[in-house]
Amino acid sequence: MMGATTSLPERVPVRIWIGFAAMCLGMFMAVLDIQVVATSLPAIRTALGIPAELMSWIQTAYLIAEVIAIPLTGVLTRALGMRALFALAVSAFTLASIGCAASTGFASLVTARVAQGFFGGMLIPLVFSAVFLLFPFRLQGFATTLAGMLAVLAPTVGPIVGGWITETTSWHWLFLVNVAPGILACSLGLAMLARDEADRSLLRALDIAGLALLAVCLASLQIGLKEAPQRGWLSAPVLALLAASVLAGIVFVLRMLRGTTPIIQLHTFRDRGFAIGCALSFILGMGLYGSVYLMPVFLAFVREHGPLAIGTVMLVTGITQLVTSPIAVALERRSSARLLTIAGFALFGIGLGMSAFATRETDFDGMFWPQIVRGGAIMLCLLPPTRLALGALAPEAVPDASGLFNLMRNLGGAIGIALIDTVMFGRAPIHAEELKRRLLAGDATAADSVGLPADALSGAVTTPLDPAIEAFVTPLVEKAALVQAINEAWAMLACVMLAGCALALLAPARQEK
Repeated sequence: MMGATTSLPERVPVRIWIGFAAMCLGMFMAVLDIQVVATSLPAIRTALGIPAELMSWIQTAYLIAEVIAIPLTGVLTRALGMRALFALAVSAFTLASIGCAASTGFASLVTARVAQGFFGGMLIPLVFSAVFLLFPFRLQGFATTLAGMLAVLAPTVGPIVGGWITETTSWHWLFLVNVAPGILACSLGLAMLARDEADRSLLRALDIAGLALLAVCLASLQIGLKEAPQRGWLSAPVLALLAASVLAGIVFVLRMLRGTTPIIQLHTFRDRGFAIGCALSFILGMGLYGSVYLMPVFLAFVREHGPLAIGTVMLVTGITQLVTSPIAVALERRSSARLLTIAGFALFGIGLGMSAFATRETDFDGMFWPQIVRGGAIMLCLLPPTRLALGALAPEAVPDASGLFNLMRNLGGAIGIALIDTVMFGRAPIHAEELKRRLLAGDATAADSVGLPADALSGAVTTPLDPAIEAFVTPLVEKAALVQAINEAWAMLACVMLAGCALALLAPARQEK
């Protein structure tokens, strides 16, 4: 099979680099928006008078639209061309951001968030397609690093950006911050990127039924994963949603394999490098988005930090990633993709495992070295698997493949967060009961773990508890139990990442450099 860059010149004009940088800027804003808004949901809820039970839909609406748009990017790239689709997506994302800022209630905000998520979701696979469509082989490592660095940096700096905006300005600027970069990215993209081939007939032949099946499959899965930790995985609504997702997914796959103009080219999974690369992307999504989710939960509910303080702690990962990215590029050019992938996933898994020993007093110092290890491993988990997945595909297969590759990372993140919530909601009450039993038995180590002084217990408690004492101790027990549950979630993510090392051994030798 011909690689995606066989006919590209070795010298790339400056305008192409500027156009690619514009695409990366658009992608960065789309990814950043998710985390910026997540840290400031309470402020938005208060300002618009949104009921507490509906608050999470501000994020869920974006994520559902995003996960549907990502796999559609391939067919839309072929139909409109990469340049035109990028300009459409980034301009629509910018307009939707203005719509979010102008919202006056829940309905208008969610509608604008759906548009934001749909067009923002296209920007991610477009950038990774551009790496293999615009650059020759020798420059793909650097281009992938630039794109990957921004894609994983955005969730890291999101909390500090969101916290700063929340504490210094109004909630409207959580969305208006996208406007100037969006206009700049659109203008530079149109001016610098070359016009490419487009087949508008694909729009007329678009499989509407297949599109509906894809939407039902992914939306049902996303909502089911959101509801499962609280309602229970075996509750009727969750089972119905997951069953609908599976059924729609099976029918969709059969339709894509048998159709003459499929929305998504699933035949690409016959390529072993692509299939393994997608599996690694899924695992990376679990570890990456899971860690970005767990740290704010711990810092907010255990350490009781605000958004800005949380962002400051999490900035260590982003700085480490920036510092070590040139090293990752140099290694990626000279070393075995399989060995680098194994090393990256092993380091990331170790970094996750290091966080599994937190106590109620763990803060910046205790989180420093685990973040250093994870930050140094991120690019090794992204660069080689991206080449494994997309580096040997024909140019016409890259847009669809890039959409699927990035979709797998998002799905991994969604499933990982659902599993984390399941562990926290399920295990924390169990740990709390165990700590309570040990305290009543006079266990001094249990007293220390919840923050009670050593002389607080003078033996087993045999009389009814004083209500005032119980009211004082109960929050301490619940917080200590949450710490233990979070530690178990970190350990679960570490095991998943280490499993990626074994998967990397199956990568085909032809992908080696």
